[in-house]
Amino acid sequence: MKLLAGISLLCVAGLAADDSELVKARDRQDRPALEKMAAELRVIAEQQSKDAAAQYRFALAESYAAEVAAETRDKNATRNAAQAGIDAAERAVNLKPDSAEYQRLLGTLCGQIISSNSLAALKYGNCALNAVNKAIELDPKSSMAYLSHGVGNYYLPPALGGGMEAAINLNPKNAEAWLWLGIALRRANQEQDARKAIAQSLELNPNRAWAKQQLDKTPAL
Repeated sequence: MKLLAGISLLCVAGLAADDSELVKARDRQDRPALEKMAAELRVIAEQQSKDAAAQYRFALAESYAAEVAAETRDKNATRNAAQAGIDAAERAVNLKPDSAEYQRLLGTLCGQIISSNSLAALKYGNCALNAVNKAIELDPKSSMAYLSHGVGNYYLPPALGGGMEAAINLNPKNAEAWLWLGIALRRANQEQDARKAIAQSLELNPNRAWAKQQLDKTPAL
């Protein structure tokens, strides 16, 4: 059961300058750069073990590393990065349980580790669903939380599980929501609408390598 696999689950708006570098590395699928930044953030997180934000930023870097590893079909790297991220995200949530973003990221990471090994769903399935649901409860206007929910539904029957549309309605400039809407539409054999959605994603974020790859995989009528 692949919940929330291979997705980008970061709200680009409001990022710190250093976090924007994570986004750029994710977009170009630059694994060495992501691994370097994650290692640096790990040191900071270890030095600031009671700082929820430090734990979150390390977890965020590992989530991006897991995402790109999944996109490039490296299951071992996906698992390792996701596990490191889960440990940090759990610390962040324990320090600040009322943060919708911390809950969302924890759910995302649990989904990412499942994507590397379906048997991990027995251990992490509840985390993947419950943490994202908690994020929506804490912030019902979070476009990214609804995106996370929608991508999770994509991997559960029925494929087109909702959430992407809500994410877009809350934030029409959410490039990741448009990307995943297109992927879901393609799976539902709605190729023309799928291409439009993925093209919209690329218009919003033309540097996203995986979106370009998904557009290439979507038949043009």
